[in-house]
Amino acid sequence: MTERTPLEGKTALITGGGGGIGRGIADGFARAGARLVLVGRSQSASTAAREMTASGASVTAIQCDVADRDDLEAMFAATLDRLGHLDVLVNCHGTAVASPTVDHELDAWDRTLEVNLTSVFTLCRLAGTHMLERGSGKIINIASMYFFFGGLNVAAYSASKGGVAQLTKALSNEWAGRGLNVNAIAPGYIRTELNRHIWEDETRSSEILGRIPSGRWGEPEDMAEPAVFLASDAARYIHGIVLPVDGGFMAR
Repeated sequence: MTERTPLEGKTALITGGGGGIGRGIADGFARAGARLVLVGRSQSASTAAREMTASGASVTAIQCDVADRDDLEAMFAATLDRLGHLDVLVNCHGTAVASPTVDHELDAWDRTLEVNLTSVFTLCRLAGTHMLERGSGKIINIASMYFFFGGLNVAAYSASKGGVAQLTKALSNEWAGRGLNVNAIAPGYIRTELNRHIWEDETRSSEILGRIPSGRWGEPEDMAEPAVFLASDAARYIHGIVLPVDGGFMAR
């Protein structure tokens, strides 16, 4: 798809775009012709933007702490100033605390829900307001396979990502008839810093690989084409889905 530049002339905001899945999606969007704003809490988004610009893409970066609600709204306003309008929002940021539930600190629960769910709701609301006025737009949320099952020692993360999946469906029900497509991707086991503690654990990683029919962990670039598809006109009649991209993990 990216060889046909299906996002030519489109604008997109990608949170978590400095690394991991967000960077994989950002690279795919750039190849597909989109103009991008990448958002990250650290300097990684700025580094990614410079690298992508050097390769000929139209990319800028904004530093933002998505757990700071005022910062979040200011970032969205700055995005519209830079892009003029917004065609696509990709919510790809997230945090996870691996801990047995009995040891899980309530502060960590609160921050996980704030970062993974409340900020996604806020950005969907801000983007939705803008897109509804224009009568068109695409929102892609990054959920998790843990929407379908509970995971292990990640209660807050599982709850937050389950919330993202249900929020996606709820917003689709409201906005599908008004020109907006709201969908989600549920990544499988993708090799990123967020789950380094799993893929560096030889026993756990071996267990996971034994259930993945494709025989390998996913890489961030594996997320690019599914996201480009959902952001393109080819997905105009797709609403409210949570699409597993997991190497077949869910099928076994």
